[in-house]
Amino acid sequence: MDCCICSPMATMYRLPRNSICAPCYEGAKAITGFLNKDEQEDDGGRGSAKSRGSMKPNSATMGMRDAWEKVKETRDREQTTNQRAAFLEQGFALAWKEGMHTDIVVKPGTGPPIAAHKAILAARSDVFRHMLSGDEQCIKAPAGDAISLPELSHDELFLLLSFLYTGGGLDDQDEVPERHLHALLVAADKYDVPFLRRACEARLAARVDTQNVLRTLEVAELSSSSVLRERAMDTVLEHAEQVVFSPEYDDFAVRNAGLCVEITRALLAKKMSTATTKATTCCIEDV
Repeated sequence: MDCCICSPMATMYRLPRNSICAPCYEGAKAITGFLNKDEQEDDGGRGSAKSRGSMKPNSATMGMRDAWEKVKETRDREQTTNQRAAFLEQGFALAWKEGMHTDIVVKPGTGPPIAAHKAILAARSDVFRHMLSGDEQCIKAPAGDAISLPELSHDELFLLLSFLYTGGGLDDQDEVPERHLHALLVAADKYDVPFLRRACEARLAARVDTQNVLRTLEVAELSSSSVLRERAMDTVLEHAEQVVFSPEYDDFAVRNAGLCVEITRALLAKKMSTATTKATTCCIEDV
């Protein structure tokens, strides 16, 4: 019998013969289960005494109509959130790009400086906030309303400031050179910008291959990125022969003795695990 949800005749209900196929049933069950779980988490897992007392077996699961209303409500909230984010992004981006009332100059290691706003820098990074407020535990901003970030080039500084103002600028990852993402990840760690850190980690992890894995591993170590480090180590182990015998590995070993020790131990552990698995399999087959 045709499914009353996904079949071409879904709009023609023929009571009492309406039926639902297995995929639609499982999908509906997954949706309602997910939304029920989401509501329980929103309630902190506590729930009122009345609601707990009135629940009966299988009566707590919302129906498909309630689930659809919940989906629409979630979609409306998402649209509102996106509109609010766009409103804030456009305002901050316009003020920065047109240089409206900028009050500080940020100098890169190479290239011309870029004007910015102290308030934005301080709001986005506690490190910048302490620098600009003259915290004794941080390097104070020099006189003349200017700070220097010598580890960044002009283009990298532009990407950093663009992200601080808009939360974007890295969306088209093919347009952002890998070396810029490396520099931004290190800067995100140094200046404590977690959102930028996660954005760089995601884009770099998606790019890891045998050609750049050693450099990626170095950057992950430098920025204390466990996520990127794990992704890079997995790639090294998966393509060990190609990576370890590459020309780049000699220079990498000179600069990163500790990482080389970890790679060697990981390769030996993998080899021992494989040998143990094979031995166990042979014993089972012999029995």
